[in-house]
Amino acid sequence: MYTLYPGRFSRRRFLRGITLAGTAGLLGWYPTRAATEPPPETTRIRLVRIPSICQAPQYVAEELLHGEGFTEVQHLRKEGTADIETALASGEADLNGHFAAPLLLRLEAGDPIVILAGLHVGCFELFGTDRIQTIRDLKGKTVAVPALDSSRFVFLASIAAYVGLDVRKDIHFVAYPGPESVRLLSEGKIDAYLGFPPEPQEMREQQIGHVVISSTVDRPWSQYFCCMLAGNREFVRTNPVATKRALRAILKAADFCASEPQQSAQFMVEQGYTKRYDHALQVMKALPYQWREYSAEDTLRFYALRLHEVGMLKSTPQKLLAEGTDWRFFNELKKELKG
Repeated sequence: MYTLYPGRFSRRRFLRGITLAGTAGLLGWYPTRAATEPPPETTRIRLVRIPSICQAPQYVAEELLHGEGFTEVQHLRKEGTADIETALASGEADLNGHFAAPLLLRLEAGDPIVILAGLHVGCFELFGTDRIQTIRDLKGKTVAVPALDSSRFVFLASIAAYVGLDVRKDIHFVAYPGPESVRLLSEGKIDAYLGFPPEPQEMREQQIGHVVISSTVDRPWSQYFCCMLAGNREFVRTNPVATKRALRAILKAADFCASEPQQSAQFMVEQGYTKRYDHALQVMKALPYQWREYSAEDTLRFYALRLHEVGMLKSTPQKLLAEGTDWRFFNELKKELKG
């Protein structure tokens, strides 16, 4: 049985809460700043929706995006994280959050994507059987991922490189959908599985495996952004005002997720983004949505070096940063939205 959220939650109640927070200047939300800017060049913004609670700021931001002048806010339904980079590169999506490491791979491949900001730390958790107590124990073991080009595979490549393992030689990967991987782990037929919300919450509840590493709390992963905001390069080039306004809405929403986890979790359930209030609340309370406190540039350098070590990247961090990032809006918003 699903754990129900306390009391009926309405869009009106959510808007009242987020508006009062903004009116009071809580967390540096000053709506008058946006009023002095030109209107967005386009009133349509397209984001990607995947089955992941950690994308909460994008969902919570919908009404804030309307307040920034976007009359049409589209959430394109996709199956997994790999669909995000494809949608951004093709121009099907305008902006979206995505794991830093695969964004670097797409930049080197020449995809027209530009990284704009950091969003939050953590969300990946590696679950293993009793045979896996440390990352080094993955050597010679079988690990499941949804696909061999998925964000999870790339993350595992980076953590393997950090402890001296070669993900292509030392670990046996198999590709299964998430539910199948969880079942195989529970039966001891695989050794480890990397999950992200709501899978870790479900696995802990069902006592399947144990957490070997959490990018939310374990160093060095917890010192860098996991999810970063990126945009289609042409969209950002032709719509700079719209880009800044959209980023402001999503970063404000991240602040709201951090300061009001109960309301954010209830909103996610009420609007159909997830079914379990208790799982959503766990994620809202656990994930560091303090986007001001981490370095976006250091994040990309860190992952670029790890991926270079395993031969997945040839470009230097300096080249990728120079050609694939645009921090103008992020730096302006850090000053504007002072915590």
